[in-house]
This record gives sequence, C-alpha cells and structure tokens, in this order.
Amino acid sequence: MGDTTPVPGISQEELNARIEANLPLVKHVVYQVAVHFPRHVDREELARAGALGLVEAARRYDETRGVPFERFAAQRIRGAILDSVRAADWAPRSVRLLARRLEAAEQQLASELGRLPELGETAKALGVSRDELARLRDRLFRSVVLALDHETSADTDEDLTLVDILSDENAVEPSEELETRELHNYLRDAVKLLPERQRLVIVGYFLEGKTSRELARFLGVTESRVSQLRSEALRNLKLGIEAQYIPDADGEAPEGRVAKRQAAYVDQIGDASQWRNRLDRWDDEYEVPEDPLLPLRRIALA
Repeated sequence: MGDTTPVPGISQEELNARIEANLPLVKHVVYQVAVHFPRHVDREELARAGALGLVEAARRYDETRGVPFERFAAQRIRGAILDSVRAADWAPRSVRLLARRLEAAEQQLASELGRLPELGETAKALGVSRDELARLRDRLFRSVVLALDHETSADTDEDLTLVDILSDENAVEPSEELETRELHNYLRDAVKLLPERQRLVIVGYFLEGKTSRELARFLGVTESRVSQLRSEALRNLKLGIEAQYIPDADGEAPEGRVAKRQAAYVDQIGDASQWRNRLDRWDDEYEVPEDPLLPLRRIALA
C-alpha cells in the first residue's frame, strides 16, 4: 500500500501499541461501509483490508499536523477497504451504477406499494422496457462472483455453503467411477474363470434367480452340495478380486494343491484383460457361457 516507512521518532513498540489500541476502529468502519455492498461481499475480507489500512495509517501518521489519529486512520481504513473491493470486482463501473439505480428504484416502489414491485412496475419506474430490464438483471447476476465456501444460510440454523447447495448428491467422482469400472470387470473375469460347477451355481443363483432345488436338479447333486459350491465360489471370488488390489507381500511360492490352484486362479484374473480395457470398457451385462443347463443369454450385472 505504498510507502510503509515509519515516521521517524516512533519506536516499533509504540507503533504496535497504536495499532492494537485502534483495532476496534476497523470493525466500526467495516460496519459503516458494508451497508453499501451486496450481501455476498465477505465482511471478513473487508476487515482484513481495513486492518492493513490501519497498519499503513499508523506508519504514516504525523501528529505534528494536528489531525487526531482516529480521524486519519478512519480515512485510511475506509480507502483500503474500497480499494480492496474495487480490485476484486471484475464488473465494469457502469454495471455497478445500474445496480444501485435498480436497487434504489425497487426500494422506493416497495415503500410506496407496501409490497415487492413487479417487473413491469420496476421497468416503468426506470423508464425502460421489460426486455431491457431483464437484460439489465442478467448483467447484474453475471457480475456477481461467489466463493464456494460462501455461507447461504444466514436466516436458518443450518451452516450451509454454496458447495452444500450446488453439489449433486447423485454425481459420481471420476476416481470412484474408474474404481467401479475396474471392479465390475474384475468380477466379470473372475466369474468366467471359476470352475465349471461353481460358475454355474453363481450365474444360476445370483443372475438367473434359480433356487437351490432347481440348481441341484440341473447339476444332479443335493441341495447341500449346491450350498457348498456356492460358498466355495464366493470364497474364490473374494480371494481372486482382493488379490488384484492387495498383492502377496511375501512373494513365497504357494505350497499344496489347493494353494497352487488358488494362486493360478488369481493370476488368470489378472491376465484376463489389460488395465486400460478394464477402465475404458463399461459392460454392465454378463454373457453367460453356453451350457446345456443354462442357455446362452445376456444377463445384467446390476
């Protein structure tokens, strides 16, 4: 804010004391000027600009001129606030003049009519057509820039900001979308690579809605065996998909026939498709392989 060299003859301690003693003056000036600004103008930003104006006033003040410090500082604080608002306002001055003219006309009409004026009444008071007034309002609305953390709930008990109001609760973050695509494609590959009977049970039970009794009749086994196959298949799916995200840290070769078969199944899932295809391809349907018990058809993986 220009030259900030302290006035000779004042120590840093005296300067700091002068600033601290007049901090309430900043709040007072902010209250005075804030009434001339729209509600979206952040009062805390005005106070910060005013505090900088107070610091500059304390450094530039020369008591030999006979002007009380409070009067000198108030002018500097007010000027710093106005400069800050002008610097942050990208709308031309003509738009601001129109805004004040429109606001004054609406307030006068509201006082005379005892209610909010209609569009035609405001246009007549301003001497413009309804279309011209609509264009003016559009220019004013586009000249307002709000921060996403701007509070919008001054008249309610809820602490709401623009983020809370504008955010779409149904929208999905891009990273979440990619994770879902990858998981669905891992699941599709994992189901296809299950042992035949486990695959038939998973597809029949979860995708076709068949009962354990129907599957038992199809496979020629008992219902308890169907339940066992389902548990084994779900365990394999869980193991196979989790291993794609949490690789084996120890790196030791699996021992035993079951462990080797599970390790081979995990590797097959990882090799079934490239990572780019898993992320780029979005297939919400699963093609049931041809089987004499479960005819070929497309079933939604929803």
